[in-house]
Amino acid sequence: MCGITGWISFERDLEPEGDVLDAMTATMACRGPDASGTWLEGPAALGHRRLAIIDLPGGVQPMSVRTDAGEVVIVYSGETYNFVELREQLRQAGERFATDSDTEVVLRGYLRWGEALADRLNGMYAFAIWDGRQRKLVMIRDRLGIKPLYFHRTSDGVLFGSEPKAILINPLIRPAMDVDGLREMFAFVKSPGNAAWSGIREVEPGTIVTVDAGGLRERCYWRLETRPHTDDREATVARVRELLDDVVRRQLVADVPRCVLLSGGLDSSAITALSAAVLAQDGERVRSFAVDFVGQTANFKPDAWRATPDTPYAHDVAEHVDSEHTDIVLDHESLADPAVRRAVVAARDIPTGFGDMDASLYLLCRAIRERSTVALSGESADELFGGYLQFHDPRVQQAHEFPWIAMDPGRHAPMDAILTAEVRAILDLAEYRRESYERALAEIGHLESESDLESRMRISSYLHLTRFVRHLLDRKDRMSMAVGLEVRVPFCDHRLVEYVYNAPWALKTYDGREKSLLRGATRDLLPESVVERVKSPYPSTQSPRYAADIQHQAAELLSNADHSVFALVDRRWLESATRCGPTAAGDLDRHGLEWTLSLATWLDLYRPRLAL
Repeated sequence: MCGITGWISFERDLEPEGDVLDAMTATMACRGPDASGTWLEGPAALGHRRLAIIDLPGGVQPMSVRTDAGEVVIVYSGETYNFVELREQLRQAGERFATDSDTEVVLRGYLRWGEALADRLNGMYAFAIWDGRQRKLVMIRDRLGIKPLYFHRTSDGVLFGSEPKAILINPLIRPAMDVDGLREMFAFVKSPGNAAWSGIREVEPGTIVTVDAGGLRERCYWRLETRPHTDDREATVARVRELLDDVVRRQLVADVPRCVLLSGGLDSSAITALSAAVLAQDGERVRSFAVDFVGQTANFKPDAWRATPDTPYAHDVAEHVDSEHTDIVLDHESLADPAVRRAVVAARDIPTGFGDMDASLYLLCRAIRERSTVALSGESADELFGGYLQFHDPRVQQAHEFPWIAMDPGRHAPMDAILTAEVRAILDLAEYRRESYERALAEIGHLESESDLESRMRISSYLHLTRFVRHLLDRKDRMSMAVGLEVRVPFCDHRLVEYVYNAPWALKTYDGREKSLLRGATRDLLPESVVERVKSPYPSTQSPRYAADIQHQAAELLSNADHSVFALVDRRWLESATRCGPTAAGDLDRHGLEWTLSLATWLDLYRPRLAL
C-alpha cells in the first residue's frame, strides 16, 4: 500500500518544478512511511510514498521500463492478489522480470496488454502510468473503489493524488468548496466521481481515465451488472465458501506481519476463522485485534442498534480459533481529544459525522500498526449479504429513498437540523438526495422474472454496494493509511460481489435471518454464540463522560463568536445542544455536536473558500 501523486503539463517542462512535486509527495508520507521517490521528465512529474508489503527490497517506485519508443513509468498503490498467475502468463509471453513485486507485474502487464490489463486484475489498486511512447497518462482504479484516486484538470493537463491533499498543495489550485461540494459532504449519499472539493474529482471505481494533449477521457471497464442466478441453495452456499477460501488465501500473502480486525460479529469472525485455517497450514497462529471502551462491557446498555457488546463474542472467536488476541481499550479522553480529531480530519480531508467511531478506528489502527503492517477486515459483508436493519424493515423496503436515510434520517443526516436556515435553503439536501437516488435507480438492471420484493431488494443491494459502502471503504482506507497500516477487505473481491449480488433475496434470507448465505458458508468454523448473534454495527462509546467532553468543547467554540463554522452551523441550535446534560442529549444532539466540532476543525486546518 502506498501514496501516489503527479502532475502532467503538456505545455511545460516540469523538471524545474521538483520542489512542488516533493511537496505533493510529502503529503502522502503517512500512507508510505518506508520510502519516497519522484520521477520528472518533460511534461510529466510522478511522486510515490511506499509502504513496503511485498518484495521489500525490489518494489521501489516510481518504476519504469525504457523502450525504443519512450519510457513507461508507474506509480502504484494497493495490491494485486493474482500477480503470481499474471507474472507466469507474462513470462510465457516473453516478458522478463527484475523484481518479485506485484508493481512490476502491473507495469509489464500494461506493456503487453495496454489498458486491457485492468480486466485481468484481481485486487485493490489505484495507479497511474505515464506512457512516454504516446505521451499520455493512464489512471486506473479498482472495481469497488477500495483504493482512492483523485484528479484535477488544469488548462494543459492534470494533477492527481491518492488523496485531495496531494492536489490541494499545488499552487495551481486554491482550496474551495462550492454548493455541490457541501451537499455531497452533508447528504451522506456518495455520488460517484464527486470529491466535494471544487475542481477535484475522484476516478470512479472500475474506471480508466486517460489524459493526453487532446484532453481527458473516462472509460468504465467494470460495473455491477444484473444476471440470472441458477444455483440452488446448497450450491450457492458451497460457492460462497469456495470463493471466501480463495479470497482469504490470496489476501494473506505478504512479506510483513499480518492480522485481522475482530469485532465478534459474523463478518469479522468469518474472516478470522478463515485466516486461522489458512495460516495453520504453515504452522502459524492468526493474530486478532478488537476495540473496546473502558467500562463498556460491564455497563453495556442495549439500544435500537446494538443489542450486545462486542467483547464477549470477540473472545469466544479468539478462543475458538486459538488466535493471538489483543483488546485495544480506549477511554473517553482519547476519543474526545482535539488532537485526535485533527488527525482524523486531516486524514479524511473533509469533516465527517462519525465522531467517536472515527476516533476509535484511528486509535485502533495506530495501536495495531505497532505490531502489524497488514490487517484483514470485514467491510462490505453487510452491504453484500444483507446485514443491516434497513434491509429487513418492510417500511424501508418500500421507501423511495436511500435505505439508510429512510431507516433513521436523524442518525445519517443530522445536518438537516443543525445547519442555519439560510444554508439549509441553499443546499436543499432533501432534493439533492432525491436527485442522487433517481440517478442511481437509472443504473440498475432488473430481471423480467423478479417479483416486486426481489426487485426492491436488488435496488437496496445496489445502492448499498455502489453508494453506502464507499463511505465506509474511504473511512477505513483513510484511518488506516494515516498510520501506515494496510487494511484488506476480502468481502470486496469482485468475483464474490458479482455472485452474491445476483443471488435472489429469498436465498440471502433462507433461514429467516440476515446474512443467511454467509452464516451457512462459515457456520462450521465459528462458535455457536457468534452464529446466533444478531447484527451489531461498529461499536460506539456509551460513556456519558465522552458526551460531556464534546459538549464542553462545543461550549468553548460558542465563545469564539467570529469562528467561520457559524457561517454554516445554527448558533442557537448549538447553544441548546450544549445546555442539556450529557445523559439527556439525544443521538441527534450528540451527532450534531460531533459534526460541528469536526467541521470547525476542518475549517481551521484547510481554511477553504466556501462558495455559497
